[in-house]
Amino acid sequence: MDTPAADDWTGRYLAELATQRQLSGHTIAAYRRDLAELARLAGHSEWARLTHFDIRRLTAKLHAEGQGPATIARKLSGWRGFFEWLSRQTALDANPVEGVRAPRRAKRLPKALAVDDAVQLMESQTSAHPEPAELCNRAMFELLYSSGLRVSELASLDIGHVPARDGQAASLGWLELDAGEVIVTGKGGKMRRVPVGGPAREALAAWLAVRPPARDGSAALFLSERGTRVSPRVVQLRLKAHAQRAGTPVHVHPHVLRHSFASHVLQSSGDLRAVQELLGHASITSTQIYTALDFQHLAAVYDKTHPRAKVK
Repeated sequence: MDTPAADDWTGRYLAELATQRQLSGHTIAAYRRDLAELARLAGHSEWARLTHFDIRRLTAKLHAEGQGPATIARKLSGWRGFFEWLSRQTALDANPVEGVRAPRRAKRLPKALAVDDAVQLMESQTSAHPEPAELCNRAMFELLYSSGLRVSELASLDIGHVPARDGQAASLGWLELDAGEVIVTGKGGKMRRVPVGGPAREALAAWLAVRPPARDGSAALFLSERGTRVSPRVVQLRLKAHAQRAGTPVHVHPHVLRHSFASHVLQSSGDLRAVQELLGHASITSTQIYTALDFQHLAAVYDKTHPRAKVK
């Protein structure tokens, strides 16, 4: 009996995906395209003759053609599944795709607001006669930018420290307004003290002056419209709406304010260790990404100001 051609194996595999796994037509079409591309790259060699080194070479070729890491990873996954199936149909020494990895994705720099944009976003919050909800929002946004908190840390803050009692856990984080600090519990259960800037302290004092008792009886610092502890999702939605009203030129979410805090402190101080402590990073490696943001800022200043920065 003759060995089926590569196209025959592909057809059988796709038919099995459609009938036994009942994948959608779009998914089957994607598998067909990826296997056809493998056949093209391999020069229509017999599937059983492809080796691990062949797949690595073909992966490098995809990368050289400009295909992104995510696209290559998806294709490798499809090829790997095909060869796993093929090994049950015929004798293969090994799955040639096993152990082949897509190129690493370039690490994206966190988005940070320009200093002027951040200040404008904060200062656009106050109306002549603000409602309690507006005062709550202003206090939350000022605190996010002032102290670089994660949104989960912000949402878990209490008015003050509540000790454990009656089966209830102690506060995960709380405000010490007189000291100008918040105590928060970050990743890994690590607690840290973070200073609170003057405008944020003023906004917090204004909110506390009108904050109603929480309907759930908690000591939550920030409340939802229902009078219960605010959730991270509610903070995200409120900040997004406010930034749109303020005309901020980029999409703003709580982590953007955290990145802006870190970038702006580093620009002014150059103290990476201090930024690490303020952010609650366990490793300095996590903080070092902000040095790239700082260099971008310096490069932009250079391009705008140095008389010999650009070719005439």
